[in-house]
Amino acid sequence: MRPTLATIPEAVRIVEVGPRDGLQNEKVQVPTEQKIQFIQMLAEAGLPVVEATSFVSPRAIPQLSDAGTVMNGITRLSTTEYPVLVPNLKGMERALAAGVRSVAVFTAASESFTRHNINSTIAESLAKFRSVLDLARREDIPVRGYISTVFGCPYEGAVDPRHVLAVSQALLEMGVNELSLGDTIGVATPNQVVDVLDLLLSEGQIPLERLAVHFHDTRGTALANVLMALQMGISIIDSSAGGLGGCPYAPGAAGNLATEDLLYMLHGMGIHTGVDLEKVVAATSFIAPLLGHPSASKYYQAATCANA
Repeated sequence: MRPTLATIPEAVRIVEVGPRDGLQNEKVQVPTEQKIQFIQMLAEAGLPVVEATSFVSPRAIPQLSDAGTVMNGITRLSTTEYPVLVPNLKGMERALAAGVRSVAVFTAASESFTRHNINSTIAESLAKFRSVLDLARREDIPVRGYISTVFGCPYEGAVDPRHVLAVSQALLEMGVNELSLGDTIGVATPNQVVDVLDLLLSEGQIPLERLAVHFHDTRGTALANVLMALQMGISIIDSSAGGLGGCPYAPGAAGNLATEDLLYMLHGMGIHTGVDLEKVVAATSFIAPLLGHPSASKYYQAATCANA
């Protein structure tokens, strides 16, 4: 019997995280002008969301210490949203001063990771967001909420899905518009994806359109997990051009799911994205030589070898 894919969405919105989540883990300092060019190439590829940078402390993430200059330097397309990460009210105020009109906040589903990442408990991290959400509401700015370690923690191991549900509900009650469920260390398997999403959708009654997935490909299961999320009806997927990324606070975490690999699969399945795959390859070709290591994207490797 032929398996059915009838529940898969006809279109997917890709959230490109390479300029922020990708570059923040790179050891080589990327010049500001090259960051700006990278962002603009990704936007010109048709990506509807390009997460540009982060207004965290420059001491915490030196790579992104030029956040204000980057945001003031990009030529924004009306077809692309350029969110930035903000850790607290101070970061939010810096972002607004740079003309930002879309932001994201971040916490985790495990206490140990939250302490290592932002030196606070989950409850304390949520409390910091209230002033950010209040200001965002006054400014009519959408807020995305990242939840790290949804499927596993580098310090605690397995994470109870009910912790994910509790954090998700707290963020939504605060006014977050969209939740991104992160497999920070790349341990998720398709059955876990089903378990977590089913809990959030069924028991949590969280609307499907407010959930996104964010997989790292540490153990090679990212695309399999995306396929399962698609079958659950998820239509918002995070990815990173060239598979850039990792996490400075998650030892051993490999890069994000590569945007090129995701696009190849989605387009092959007839799913609309509005993104030009070859233009994403061109953006990766632009940034990759600055980083000192090969791209992790399988599609990128195949495309560049074929053109060599």
